[in-house]
Amino acid sequence: MRPVGRVLVICTGNVCRSPYLERRLRQLLAGQDVHVESAGTRALVGADIEPGSVAALEAVGSDTAGFASRQLTPSLLAAADIVVTATQKHRADAVALHPRALRKTFTLGELADLVRDADLAGAAAGPEVAAAEHDTPWAAIVAEVARGRRGLHPARTAAESDIPDPYGRGSAAYDLMSTEIEAQLPVVVAALTPPGH
Repeated sequence: MRPVGRVLVICTGNVCRSPYLERRLRQLLAGQDVHVESAGTRALVGADIEPGSVAALEAVGSDTAGFASRQLTPSLLAAADIVVTATQKHRADAVALHPRALRKTFTLGELADLVRDADLAGAAAGPEVAAAEHDTPWAAIVAEVARGRRGLHPARTAAESDIPDPYGRGSAAYDLMSTEIEAQLPVVVAALTPPGH
């Protein structure tokens, strides 16, 4: 069974958007060999998930226990096979912190666009992947395929790509956040699931 690998999710405070996405990816990729974690570019280090995100996660049956916000570091970026950010600014911040992460860092919306109609199974069977170790994490293959397709799709504007920050706002802001994430999740989860699983 090919491992999915390490997925890193980034937002600002690591208390609203990235914890929501982290816990939903863990839930939807359960049973896979995957490690999903999150961090913030300006993390509220040690903080719990914000109550609005907890409510949104509980509404879809996700586990919210045992979370503590943490600061994004170059070593977290280096260890990840794919990096998913809430906004284009988070993507730029991640790449500034660890320039080699450019190849594997995408906003959630950008990643969904790039993998939506990609032949991932074909890419995995291709000579460059077949020549690599079979245990190359699937997330690394997905990142490489997505990176190679960047010129094929018009890039989303920040307004279209960015997941709005609900921090300090009311329940409607958290509803909007979760709705926008959930709209992209099925495509991304399908792409991150290795063929034959």
